[in-house]
Amino acid sequence: MTSYLIFVLKRFGQFLLVVFLGVTITFFVTHLTPIDPVEESIGAITQMGQSDPNAIELMRQSLRELYGMEGSIWQQYLHFWLRLATGDLGPSLSAFPTPVSTIILRSLPWTIGLMTVSTLITFVLGNAIGALAGYYRKDMVLKAVSLVFIALLPIPYYILAFVLLIVFGYLWPVLPINGGYEMNANLDLSFALVLDILKHSILPALSLIMVGAGSWLIGMRALVSNIITEDYVVFAELGGVPKRKILRSYIARNAMVPQFTGLAMSLGAIFNGTVITEIVFGYPGIGNLLIEAVHAGDYSLVLGLSALSIVGVAAAVFIIDILSPLIDPRIKVE
Repeated sequence: MTSYLIFVLKRFGQFLLVVFLGVTITFFVTHLTPIDPVEESIGAITQMGQSDPNAIELMRQSLRELYGMEGSIWQQYLHFWLRLATGDLGPSLSAFPTPVSTIILRSLPWTIGLMTVSTLITFVLGNAIGALAGYYRKDMVLKAVSLVFIALLPIPYYILAFVLLIVFGYLWPVLPINGGYEMNANLDLSFALVLDILKHSILPALSLIMVGAGSWLIGMRALVSNIITEDYVVFAELGGVPKRKILRSYIARNAMVPQFTGLAMSLGAIFNGTVITEIVFGYPGIGNLLIEAVHAGDYSLVLGLSALSIVGVAAAVFIIDILSPLIDPRIKVE
């Protein structure tokens, strides 16, 4: 037990180091860009007719304080960490004076919903077909299904997204192709709203599932193909154990350990969003938000989204590390 606690503490230290280095690099990259959010705001205001030099100077000082741009770059860096520790990322440049955290929280549920559901469906579908195809290697139906998913794998998901958009949006217009819900929809929680949101998520999710299932299928099929040659599987078959039980209890259970590691990584990466898919379908997630922030030069929002992504992926890796010895006893913590 003591060795496991030491192991967890070491991994937690690595987690903190990864977050610190990732956020630090993002901070300096965004602050070394030629865009000055204060001057951008001043320029937008002066175009609307405000030209009093004293008022503009006072506004410049207030905006520098709001954006955390007072002092040297190192003072700004320290101030940034102090604000980040309290969850304060400052106001957004493109949607001033709305806080960055508020804007992110508006888009985050859309991305989490889309990515979580599509990732889990992809995981289950790919591994189920992969396990069956790896064990029943002569089944022609499984070979054909596997071939379809493997053929879709090298296709960029945004290309498939465009194909789905054309097919189901224009040639056979049965599904909505833009947004997260109908325009002017009543956003009070109701069955109709939930159904509308689900309809709008079908095409983005389908583009991710059709492309992503192939990688899980290939990985699971390879793992099963190796496991079926193990002695305990051969002995079980010779002992007359039913094939379904062998596949479920002897093969799939052992093959799923590395697959669950990949699943945790995929779930951690949902905070990255799916930039191109969200743009193609106009989906209101953080991927779409990130592109809008880059185009607007809103580096406070870019920094907030980047920090969220870094923490999400690092947390997923940390959870994998501390749970792996509990799931698989072959992994040693010393």
